[in-house]
Amino acid sequence: MQPLSLTNTLTDIFTGIAGEMWVIFLDAAPYLFLGFGVAGLLHIFISDEKIMGYLGASAGKFRSVLNASIAGIPLPICSCGIVPTAISLRKRGATRGATVSFLISTPETGVDSIAITYALLDPIMTVFRPIAAFVTALAAGITNNMLIKDEDPAASEETASCTCSTCSTLSDDPSFAERIYAGIRYAYLDLLGEISGWLIVGILLAGSISYAIPDSSIHHYLGGGLASMLIMLVVGIPLYICATASTPIAAALIAKGMSPGTAFVFLLAGPATNAVTITMVARFLGKRSVVLYLAVIAICSIALGLALDFVYLGMGIETAAIVGCMSEVLPHELKLLFAVLMLPMMVYAMYRSMRRIHLK
Repeated sequence: MQPLSLTNTLTDIFTGIAGEMWVIFLDAAPYLFLGFGVAGLLHIFISDEKIMGYLGASAGKFRSVLNASIAGIPLPICSCGIVPTAISLRKRGATRGATVSFLISTPETGVDSIAITYALLDPIMTVFRPIAAFVTALAAGITNNMLIKDEDPAASEETASCTCSTCSTLSDDPSFAERIYAGIRYAYLDLLGEISGWLIVGILLAGSISYAIPDSSIHHYLGGGLASMLIMLVVGIPLYICATASTPIAAALIAKGMSPGTAFVFLLAGPATNAVTITMVARFLGKRSVVLYLAVIAICSIALGLALDFVYLGMGIETAAIVGCMSEVLPHELKLLFAVLMLPMMVYAMYRSMRRIHLK
């Protein structure tokens, strides 16, 4: 009976991890689709000269990071969806620091998450959240630009000129329709094919972590203070959760007695990092950038969480007064539609990319 029991256990583990992966992908699919679409539009309609002017070395180590930190705040793209956009910017000349800043400020907040924060929490948290995202992104970007020597990605053969099949189909004076078609091909064939493999690895890691960590460990011992914030930091960094979806969770935890600062650590670190983003940053920016990226997010999350608790304590606001009502943001049917749409696109893009490499 022991082999059968072992088989059942392994089956349960496999099923559980697969289920968590599907839930993560289901939540990520609409934002992934949006992120690749934005990457396609940026690729076709924004010239390399503009990229270099605002986010490249010519803008300066500080100015490029400042521009990226500000630009990312209103965009409603999650930490998975921002990866293709940020990598596209990096490959077209953005500095390392500007790329990291964009990777942080964009998923940590957006017009959608700001709206739901106001609906479910309170005006203080609503204002504090984008300010904290800006500060964290600025600090991470400046640290990367100052401590890591940045090669010029625009000078490499890969980015000096567009060699993908999308660009080769464009005429010298393309029409608007040709540009849109080329952007779609670049986003959902070329870029998706390049990233899908690493994306799947990241989702596998995130699903395994989600399955292995029991819910009880998240809900206990989180009443407030440095220890609670460190626990939320450890929980939030590897897990996939977008800024909008993290807000109802934070509201529920605050309603159960968690301090607003501890919940804010989760709101800041959770959307900014996950196994998918960490994997992609390591692949395209290097291990040193990953270390700085995670260190700055951890330090800023804790410091800003403590500051937020101090604000609420100083104003005499009780925890129960912070929480509004719960609500769903995207309907399940819409998530399912995008998930079913993205899966075959990823498979075909990966096949196409591998076939191109094999032919070379």
